Amino acid sequence: MNSRTISINSGWLLSLRLATYVLISGVVIYWLRYPGFLNLPFFAYSFLTLLLPLLVLFKKYSDFPFLQKAIPIAQIICEIIVEVGIIYATGDVSSAFSGIFILTIISASLVTNLAGTLGLTSLVSFSYAFVVWLGMSIGGDQGLSTPTLKVIFSTEDAAFYHIFLHILTFYLVAFISGFLVERLKRKDRELADTSLALKQAKLETDDILKHLNSGLFTIDRDGKIVYFNHAAEEILGYNESEAKGRDMRDLFSGRMPQLVESLLEVLNSKKQTPRNEMEIINRDGIKIPLGMSTSLLLDTNKTVRGVIAIFQDLTETKKMEEQIRAADRLAAVGELSAAIAHEIRNPLTAISGSVEVLNSEIDVSGENRRLLDLILRESNRLNDILSDFLLYARSRRVAFNRVELCHLISEAVEVVKHHPSYGPNISVRLISHDSVVYIFGDEDQIKQILINLLVNAFEAINKDLGEVTISIDSDKHGKAIVRISDDGPGIDDNTISNIFNPFYSTKQYGTGLGLSIVQRLAGNLDIDLSCKSTVGEGTVFTLKFNQKPNMKKIDTEKEAVTA
Repeated sequence: MNSRTISINSGWLLSLRLATYVLISGVVIYWLRYPGFLNLPFFAYSFLTLLLPLLVLFKKYSDFPFLQKAIPIAQIICEIIVEVGIIYATGDVSSAFSGIFILTIISASLVTNLAGTLGLTSLVSFSYAFVVWLGMSIGGDQGLSTPTLKVIFSTEDAAFYHIFLHILTFYLVAFISGFLVERLKRKDRELADTSLALKQAKLETDDILKHLNSGLFTIDRDGKIVYFNHAAEEILGYNESEAKGRDMRDLFSGRMPQLVESLLEVLNSKKQTPRNEMEIINRDGIKIPLGMSTSLLLDTNKTVRGVIAIFQDLTETKKMEEQIRAADRLAAVGELSAAIAHEIRNPLTAISGSVEVLNSEIDVSGENRRLLDLILRESNRLNDILSDFLLYARSRRVAFNRVELCHLISEAVEVVKHHPSYGPNISVRLISHDSVVYIFGDEDQIKQILINLLVNAFEAINKDLGEVTISIDSDKHGKAIVRISDDGPGIDDNTISNIFNPFYSTKQYGTGLGLSIVQRLAGNLDIDLSCKSTVGEGTVFTLKFNQKPNMKKIDTEKEAVTA
């Protein structure tokens, strides 16, 4: 029997027990004037009646299964003894208080099952018949004799029908009350089991919905928000407490009007949308792409109760798509660059060599000297472009090793200080809280990335008075972060979206491959590369290096080399 059934039966039992006790006490004390032969039975009956509610009360703190069964039955037995005394003292077969037995039988049905109720009813019937026989025997001349029994069981005597009708009533009440209580208990158990199952299902459903990676909220047919999960809080920037119960038009219209329009369209048209993309503004005022699908929430009559909206922040997805497109473009450009570079380099080498021989053997001056120097200079520049082409197009195996980052940055700085873009007015500053920082990657390729970014910073300053800062830090995800910042003119929004595209350059003699090479090498080395710039303040390139080996990346590289 579950706790809910016990609590229901306890309530009924206590109420009925106390009502019966009050009735019997009134009869014993005020009607019979407390006869002496009922002293001990009535005292035991009173004590057990007092103990019964105390047992139910203390059941919250400790459980006594045996006492919970034994005390009510003992109290009922004491009650039957007291009732027998009342019947004996008030006229035996003609007593007006024989109906009290019915309350006892009903109480018994709340304590025991149907069989136990019938057993206690048999005890009541025997007790009633016995007290009638006892009264008739003592009141007659025969005493406790067989002739008295013959009178009781004689169908011609009125006492027989009186006893028979009482006992029949007792058993009829026992059957009805026992049957009804059994059904009540069974229904209580079924209801409790169903309630527990529903509660468990609700808990599991709430737990699943609350911890979905996708944002989810539901609105009713009036547009009020009914449910709002944790991912919805993260993506939309509203707490569940401030969103739940509010009209979505009041909540969303300011920062995400497209979302409101989409949901209203679904409510009005009663047609769900499998997929829809829109832009919203998060709590920080940043536009983020949102992918959302909606479903109608219907009741059993197919009437629309509301709308379910499931959505995801597509920022990372868009970045990945752009990276894939960029990788496709880079692969195509790389193949083209390699083919062009190989076709041009051989004749260019011959031209450059011939001009250098002429320059050393022929004494030229004036306009001829200027033209000869122009040929040599442009040949060298064209050779540099071809070198960038080949570096960009070359797909070399990445050798992942443990690399000391601070020493590698110092070497890269020494190299770029001999580059033509470096000037005496440019200062380079290295900031690091640790003197030794280890990362995993290819030392040569990491150095190439650093050199290209430093040269880019020098060229942005353009030999004016300026400073390039290299800072080394770490984040909570175990990545080493290198930021290369300059205080140059900065990059506008239209330009910064194209800086990693091949052959895109704002410099007069730039090839447009320097940052494309950086991006490609960073992708090969599993380095997070990003750029932020403010016009008039400067530009910051951020590199995030793994400080532990990325085994998945290493295995991928091995498979590529094996293939």
